[in-house]
Amino acid sequence: MSALRDGTILRAFDARVAARFGSLPEERVSDPQVRLLSNGDTALAVEFGERIDRATSERVLALHDRLARAALAGVVELLPTFRSLMVHYDPLRTSRAELARRIEPLLAGLEAVQPATRRWTIPVCYDPAFALDLDEVAARTGLTPAEVVEHHSTTTYHVYMIGFLPGYPYMGDLPARLALPRRENPRTQVAAGSVAIATTLSAVYTLQSPGGWHILGRTPASLWSRRRNPPAVLAPGDKVRFAPIRMDEFERLAKRAEAGELELEAWDA
Repeated sequence: MSALRDGTILRAFDARVAARFGSLPEERVSDPQVRLLSNGDTALAVEFGERIDRATSERVLALHDRLARAALAGVVELLPTFRSLMVHYDPLRTSRAELARRIEPLLAGLEAVQPATRRWTIPVCYDPAFALDLDEVAARTGLTPAEVVEHHSTTTYHVYMIGFLPGYPYMGDLPARLALPRRENPRTQVAAGSVAIATTLSAVYTLQSPGGWHILGRTPASLWSRRRNPPAVLAPGDKVRFAPIRMDEFERLAKRAEAGELELEAWDA
């Protein structure tokens, strides 16, 4: 993940895109660390440097909150990512240049803004029936399975972004002892609720899908459902802790979840 964090991979990707398609149209702003890049004719990416860390994420989220409150004409959706904010807009109501002009003054002082935070505790069963990669992770990190669980479940995670699957949270940062590359051979099916790690991140598979992360356990809680509004439980900027539970507790909570009676509750911090 270090190459991703320091921007090496990102710069190489940008170079390949530029070589094939030409440089993305860019609107200049006064902050040299910020770039406003066109993504087609209906989206503008506000990019905050090349590093992936919580400080960058907090700037992204602070701008998200400012733009949401500003309710600029023509803006239809705001999507935070690891190091940028994607601003989707209606080109019949505003233009790229006008949007850039309205965004620039909102960039001032983002470092001093502390976005509102919700905290969640997610129950996880680390039983061998669910922890398909726990023994391998333990062997590769030089820890016992119990120590892997302890490291994973005593960390407070920051939700960087939602992606890959509906409601799928990319959360960091893992303790350094647990940092491993993705599996060499991804699975064709990973069960919904599986809690997994890769590089310096942890995640929860919200739906059954293929996946290449190391699976440490499973939660009985559903983090995405069409019955909710909004459907996703977690959002960028949220903080998450995992609470270990036994198999009998998992089965009890899973029955409640199937009946639509298990809802996680957050508290503001």
